[in-house]
Amino acid sequence: MRNILRSKLIKEYKRRRPEIKKRLSEFRSIIRCAGDKELFFELCFCIMTANANALHCDTALRVLKEKGLLLGGACRAIRPHLRGRVRFHNKKADYIVAARKLLTCGSHIDIRTKLDLEDIIATRDWFVENIKGLGFKEASHFLRNIGLGKDLAILDRHILKNLQKHGVIKAIPASVGSRKIYLDIEEKTRRFSKRIRIPMDELDLLFWSIQTGFVFK
Repeated sequence: MRNILRSKLIKEYKRRRPEIKKRLSEFRSIIRCAGDKELFFELCFCIMTANANALHCDTALRVLKEKGLLLGGACRAIRPHLRGRVRFHNKKADYIVAARKLLTCGSHIDIRTKLDLEDIIATRDWFVENIKGLGFKEASHFLRNIGLGKDLAILDRHILKNLQKHGVIKAIPASVGSRKIYLDIEEKTRRFSKRIRIPMDELDLLFWSIQTGFVFK
């Protein structure tokens, strides 16, 4: 049964591979070309996506960017634009403002100095420990979306469901919030990725697109 599932997965990968690779190339262009403000916008998106619909969060992000609220808005100005689109909108407005304060150096947002390109795991740990509202999943999501997630797993419900389906994990844990549990499942995903010869970041987008019908971020 699992061999059949694996064959179907590889067949689907071959079909979606050009679209997946194109999307990942776009992510990699962000770390090469984007300024700190753009990196901060992506961080805000990943703060919003915890337990929320990514498409609705993207809509909220666009509105907040257009109105200049991500870089200068108070919590009370941000909240109305999250309400109805983003779960726990009050808390997430607080998290966005707290992240902006933490990452502001003088009059500028400073994210690049927090990125250790030689040690992405340590970089992820820093964001989890210092940015309110980011767990390992959200921090991995952020790093992937700026082109630094080649060897990271984004363990959301879509990915966990597929990992269980393919026998990578026996059961979906109640929570992947602890570092130990997250790293354990991530390593199992890494080994599975090598066995089926689909890179980790491509496997993530493949699973996500199988569940949702399209490649997003």
